[in-house]
Amino acid sequence: MWKIAVGFAVFAAISLFVIFQAGDKVDMSGEKHGTEAVTPAAGASAARH
Repeated sequence: MWKIAVGFAVFAAISLFVIFQAGDKVDMSGEKHGTEAVTPAAGASAARH
């Protein structure tokens, strides 16, 4: 039983570390399909002109 508690604590610590390192850059909205899935590059429009 103590192994489950230790495993949970380790998983929680790793999860919190990743969340705090990523900050607000994590996209938690799920799968995207269609036009919202395409994110054009910032320099693409400037390169065409």
